[in-house]
Amino acid sequence: MSVYTDYHHRWLRRPISTYWWLEKPAYLAFILREGSCVFVAWVVIYLLMLVRAVGQGEVAYLQFLAWSAAPRIVILNVITFAFVTYHAATFFQAAPQAMVVHVGRNRVPPRLVLAGHYLAWLAASAVVLWILAG
Repeated sequence: MSVYTDYHHRWLRRPISTYWWLEKPAYLAFILREGSCVFVAWVVIYLLMLVRAVGQGEVAYLQFLAWSAAPRIVILNVITFAFVTYHAATFFQAAPQAMVVHVGRNRVPPRLVLAGHYLAWLAASAVVLWILAG
């Protein structure tokens, strides 16, 4: 155990601003992506609440719909949609670096991996729109 004296060495630590993430656009994008996880969690909670309301019957479902129509919930869900979309897009941008795909001995170009993700997202969105349109 060492004892501190006036002559004891100290670590060199530069002071870091609380707002370091505002210094570069890449840092801000990183923080927004990390923060978007909160909105992804809200989507899960909201859907679980919807499933619970449906499971409890028509009255509970109608109460959930009335609660969902409140301006603060609508605003929260619009903001959530924006952040979840951002989260998905940044995830797709990272996918070609994180996922190396080979066909035979050849590596699939990162642009094709990215295009595959966006095509799958587009197809899933089309299916959802088709279901919602009836």
